[in-house]
Amino acid sequence: MSAVVIRSEALHRVHTDTLLVRNSPNIAVEDKVIPGPRGDLPITIIRPLTTQSSGRPGILFIHGGAVIRCNRYSGLDSSIEWARQFDAITVSVEYGLAPENPGKGPVTDCFAALRWFAENAESLGVDPGRLMIYGISAGGGLAAATALMSRDQDGPALRALFLECPMLDDRNQTVSCQQFATGPMYNSTFNKFAWSCLLGDRAGSDDVSYYEAPGRAEDLAGLPPTFVDVASADPFRDEVVGFASKLWKGGVAAELHVWPGGPHGYDRIVPNAAISVLARRARWAWIARTL
Repeated sequence: MSAVVIRSEALHRVHTDTLLVRNSPNIAVEDKVIPGPRGDLPITIIRPLTTQSSGRPGILFIHGGAVIRCNRYSGLDSSIEWARQFDAITVSVEYGLAPENPGKGPVTDCFAALRWFAENAESLGVDPGRLMIYGISAGGGLAAATALMSRDQDGPALRALFLECPMLDDRNQTVSCQQFATGPMYNSTFNKFAWSCLLGDRAGSDDVSYYEAPGRAEDLAGLPPTFVDVASADPFRDEVVGFASKLWKGGVAAELHVWPGGPHGYDRIVPNAAISVLARRARWAWIARTL
C-alpha cells in the first residue's frame, strides 16, 4: 500500500465534486492563492449570488482524505447548500498532504487560511463574528487542531466548530478500532497507515502533540460551540465520543450524534438512507441555530 495508490483511488470522486461545484447555478467560484507557511497556499472561495453584500456567515472548509489524498474540492459540494440555506461564504483550503508535509504541516496551512479569512472577512462580505470551521474526517481532525491552535496562539475568534466523523487520535487503541480493523470501507488498519504517513515512527508514541492529533488534548476549554457526529460502525466512534466528553468537561457547548449502523462515510455512500437524511437535517439545523 502506498499514498500514491490511495490517492489515485480518490480522483474520480474529487473530479465529480469539482464539476458539481463549478457548474452549480446561483454561486460564484473563485480560485485564489494566499501566503502560507510553506509559500503559496491555494484556496477556493464559494459565494452565493445574492444581493446581500455584507454580514454573511463564513465557513472555513477542511476536506477529508486521511491527510494523504483528495483536494479542496473533495466534499465541497456541501458549500452549495450552505450558500442556499445560510447565505454563507465558504473558503476551502488546499493544505499540504502527508507524507510530503508531515507533522504540523497540514494544520499550519489550515491556521494560515483561517487567519487570512478573518483578516479579509469584511472585504469578502463576511461578518468576522460569524466564522465557523467545518472539517470532514481527516479535515475534522485538522479543524479541531486549527481551533486549538487559534485558542492557544491568539488567533481569530470562532463562532462555531463542526467536526464530521473526525480523525482525531493516532493511537488506535479504542474498542471501535479493534472492532473495525478490517472491512471494505475505511478501517483502523488503513487508519494506522495514514497516521504513519503523517507522523512517521512517532505515530502512537508519547512524542505527538495535540496539534497533530487533537484527540490527545486533555483541556478543550475555550473552544467554540461544537457539533460532533460519527456513525456507530466507524473505527473513529470511540475517540469521537471521548472528544465530546472532554468538550463538556471543559465547559464547551457541544452536540454529539452517533448514527446507528453506518460505516465511515455512510452519508456519501448511500445519501438517501434514513440515517443519512437524518444526519443532514441535524447538521443543517445546528448550523442555522449557531450561525
